This record gives sequence, C-alpha cells and structure tokens, in this order.
Amino acid sequence: MDQFSAKSNASTRGAQRRIYAKLRAQIEDGTLAPGTKLVSTRAMAAELGVSRTTVTAAYEQLAAEGYVATSVGKAARVAGGMNARSGRAVASPAQYEDLPPVLSLYGERVAALKPYSMSSPLARIDFKYGSVASRDFPALGWQRAYQTELVKRAPSLYYGQPEGDSRLRSALQSYLRRARGLACDTEQILVVHGSQQGLDLCARLLLNPGDVFVFEEPGYRMARYCFEATGATALPTPVDASGLDTSGLPDDDRVRLAYVTPSHQFPTGAVFSIARRLELLKWASRQRAWIIEDDYGGEFRYGQRPIDALQSMDTDARVIYVGTFSKALSPELRLGYLVLPRQLVHVFREAKRITDRHSPRWEQNVLASLIESGTYERHVRRLRRENERRRRALLEAVEQHLAGCGQLVGMAAGLHGVLLLPALRAHDEFTLQAASLKRGVGVYPLSPLFACPALAANERPAGLILGYAGLTTQEIQEGIHILAEVIQDLIGDPGARVG
Repeated sequence: MDQFSAKSNASTRGAQRRIYAKLRAQIEDGTLAPGTKLVSTRAMAAELGVSRTTVTAAYEQLAAEGYVATSVGKAARVAGGMNARSGRAVASPAQYEDLPPVLSLYGERVAALKPYSMSSPLARIDFKYGSVASRDFPALGWQRAYQTELVKRAPSLYYGQPEGDSRLRSALQSYLRRARGLACDTEQILVVHGSQQGLDLCARLLLNPGDVFVFEEPGYRMARYCFEATGATALPTPVDASGLDTSGLPDDDRVRLAYVTPSHQFPTGAVFSIARRLELLKWASRQRAWIIEDDYGGEFRYGQRPIDALQSMDTDARVIYVGTFSKALSPELRLGYLVLPRQLVHVFREAKRITDRHSPRWEQNVLASLIESGTYERHVRRLRRENERRRRALLEAVEQHLAGCGQLVGMAAGLHGVLLLPALRAHDEFTLQAASLKRGVGVYPLSPLFACPALAANERPAGLILGYAGLTTQEIQEGIHILAEVIQDLIGDPGARVG
C-alpha cells in the first residue's frame, strides 16, 4: 500500500468515526428521539462530502450496538426504548418497583446473614483482632524471593493444578511436621485462598440443608456463616477453660461435622484439653462425622512450645486441618491450606478447580522459597518474640489501669485476649464500644460471636476482644488507659448503661 492509499484509508476511517460519534451522541442526549427516521445514506454522504460507503459503515455500527433499527427497503430509524441520557434501554415501570432480587435458596440464606464488619475508621488506637502490624512483614525477604520468581522464564504461562504447586506443598509437608507435629503426604495438602475458602469448601462439600453441625459457643462467626449458608443448622456447644464441652456431643445421625479451634479457642483463648480431644475423636469415629480443626494461631504460644495439632492424634482420618499464613505474614496475602483425609482429596481438588482453578502461583513459589531457606521459620520466631512483648504490655496495662474491675483471659497463645468486666453486663458492650470510639479507641464486643447472644445476656459479664498484634507497646498502654477511663465513667453512671 502506497503512502497516498494509507492516508486515504485513514481519512475514511476518521470520517466514519466522526459520523458514528455525532449520531450516537444525538441519540443519547435525546436530540434524535426513539423512532426518528435517519437521513438516507445517500443524502448524508452528499451533505458531508464523503462516500456513501463511509456513511453506511457508521450506520451499520450503530445498528450492531442497538442504537439504530434497520430493515431491507426501509429507512433506518432510532431504536425504540432508548434512554435519552445514557442511550440504554428504558426499563418498564414494573422494573422500578422495590422488589427483592430473585435469588437461589443459597443466595437467600446468604442475604439473610447479618453484615459482618470489623472496620473502625475513627479509631486512632485499634484493638482489632485478626490485624497484624505491617512493619512485621518480612518485606525484604519477600521482595528478593518474588523478584527471583518473576524473572524465571517458563516456556509458557498456563493454569496450575488446583491442589497447589508441588513445591509449596512439599515445603509445607516438612514444615508442618516440624512445627505442628502433623504427619501427612503432599497429596493431602490443598492450597486455598486463605482459610475462609477452605471453610467454604468444607461447608459446600460436607453439609446439606437439614444437616446439623457442632459449633463452639461463642465461636468464629465467619465459619458459622459458611456452614449456615448451606441450609445446615448450628448446634451451639458451650466452651469453658478446657475448650469445647464434649459431654454434650449429640448421638444424632443428622450431625455431619464439628468445628473447633483447639490450640487457641476463638475467641475465649481456651486450650482444648487432651482428654476432650480424645473424646471428640471417639465421637467423630462413632458418628462418622468430620472434625474441622481451624489452627488459625497455633504457631503463637508463649512460654511453652506450640501444642501439637489435633490432626496428629487422629487415627481414623476424620480431621480436616485448616491452616493459614494470615497471622504470620499478612491477611492480605490470601493463602492458606487444608490437610485432608485421603478419601476427600479428589472431591476437594475438583471443587477447588471449578471454584477458581488454583491459587496464585507466583505467591506460592515465593512462599515455598521462604520456607525452604528457613527464612519463614526465623520470621515466625522473631514475630513470636515481638508479639510476646505486646502481650506482656497488654497484661501490664490492664493490671495497672483496670485492677479490680477487669480480667484478661485467653492470653497463653494467639494474638488476642478477652477482657471480662464483671461490673458490666453483656448488653453494655455496645455502649462501651461507642464511648471508646469517641475517644479514638477501637474495641470489639464479645456478644456478636454467640450464635444466641440474647440468651444469658443479663447473666454474662461484659466482654471485649482485644487484639494486640497490630499495635505498638506504647499504643497498647495508652489505649488501655483511655479504655479504663471510659469503663469507670460507665460504671459510675448507671443511666448511660443499657437497661
């Protein structure tokens, strides 16, 4: 094509785009109303001094996008039902009625769940549990490993295996044996988008509408939501200083699984005793029920080595182990894993495949590199020391400012504790939260983590969940000082309390 032809074609395309854009704008702003007959292509071409082919191409583009209606032997018209402002089809009056969307039964159950938010944008000092300090992230080690993975040249880029890259699963197998006393094959490990996806897979693959699941009371609300969304019913089972009370486990064929947090019960911090662990395993074997062990913070235990996982005691392949990197690295990373009984491996892999194909491969290999080099375990040891300092600061601050009116429990492990306030009742928690937030301190009531919060609300003392992993020791000290003043004000002013 010579230079003249190239310029001519470019000029033609430019004229076509201008005609198209002008007509579309006139249709969208209502200048050309629905049903308006357009000028014929021949007349438009003569008027603009362009070829008829150029005008025809513009009309055809408008027709293809639904702006113009054409038919053989008839003039083109502006399509009916166009919105003068946006060019979109005008909705019928019925579509403007305030009707709920048509959802599946699953969607209806999800829509009925209470919103779950942990955001306190006004909190200058936020005791948000699940939060970790950004400065604790091993940024330099991660950056180096990520750059190494990024410059590797694979023959092509393609989807990975749903179970996760073999390199990370192999590194995890060795790590779990060392750190958690957990023996498994790499085939049993499934890499997921954080523990939440792991819980969702468990819910959808193991529960049917009408089934029952044993759940800690109080317990991790996002796990309960996953299970309830399937149409199954929670059986809230009390926890005490030794964890889940196994004396009340039901002999009921409808019970398909039990969810537990044995290393550091969420939220109370209780450690599941050996005797109760054995009783739970026996119960699951009799019932042919599954146990979901959520080991969300098992790496953080203070003064003693971390307690081995419940899965390490399982001789009947009933335990599904759920692990996460959210507490040791970052909740923003969205990488976790399941260790599955062999008979569940295939179905979980296929469910993961149809859900999202696989978890991010680069991040998996970066994490594998950190574990293989020992960087990850050195990071966990350093992080344990840092969080021990924060933990000690919280204990000392409560002792200094709340002696006699507050008691911290569940502080032997994990990254949060529960502050019990005997002088206040459970229904005072939200008043206390609001008053603290006005002073710039974010604290979180215990009540929402009960499946039945209204029961025994008058008898139960007020409780606040205090996460400390995202704060400095100075912030912890200041935050508890302010919280103590708010508590004393509330205790001294019964009128401000909820009656």
